[in-house]
Amino acid sequence: MLRVTREQAGWDWMSFIVHRVQPGDAFRATTVDEEAVFVLLGGTCVADWGAGIRRIGKRKNIFDGFPYALYLPCGNKAEFTAETVCEIAECRVPSTAQLEPQLVCPSDVVSSLRGGGNASRQIVDIIGPAFTADKLMVIEVYTPGGNWSSYPPHKHDVHNPPREVDLDEIYYYRICQPEGFALQHLYAGEHAGERTLKAMDGDTILVHSGYHPVVAGPGYDVYYLNFLAGSSRTLAVTEDPNHVWIRSTWNHTDPRLPLIKA
Repeated sequence: MLRVTREQAGWDWMSFIVHRVQPGDAFRATTVDEEAVFVLLGGTCVADWGAGIRRIGKRKNIFDGFPYALYLPCGNKAEFTAETVCEIAECRVPSTAQLEPQLVCPSDVVSSLRGGGNASRQIVDIIGPAFTADKLMVIEVYTPGGNWSSYPPHKHDVHNPPREVDLDEIYYYRICQPEGFALQHLYAGEHAGERTLKAMDGDTILVHSGYHPVVAGPGYDVYYLNFLAGSSRTLAVTEDPNHVWIRSTWNHTDPRLPLIKA
């Protein structure tokens, strides 16, 4: 189990856990003064969040289709009983908003292609700004091997709406092959300075400030799950002005995309 609390991270917003649940075992969750999202990364299970028992899950892993996800606002509880080995990513943020639990099915997510050339990638919006939640937003990103993502480099660490809002962000990486990798470059941030991190399958990178582009190792398709929360539920960012010119060179989308289809 991977677990990073907001206290460990030294920030105000998100705690992140990845659960691996064996067949027949149950995973229970309660939200008190928090909202949470549970993304089923792979496997099938029986879920109960007070709306009746429901069988959820279709993809074997994150490269096998679109996700199910459960949004659970404060003052609620849920139970997941695994039918197969299940991997469930959980993210929590402080919240007292009185909202309703919602199940997001594969037919509810929105898939789109972004960028161009070797900066092409596939975006799967699970919980976007229009979703009725308090603070959390959730996105899956698929980047073909050798391509760049989160590019042109952008940041979201200043609350200056509508131009930019202050959002902390979690990157949870999965790679199509265990020896694969991605590189994430963090720079111009108040807290991080400048550094390049190597992400392997199952690694997590926390982005608190600054620009943070990603490149997938050639030959290795890269997935990352983004959780975001902060000063506003909008995706207003500032792009690095030194690199926005690259958009003028994009005249095609990588023909390998989309990597995932309905």
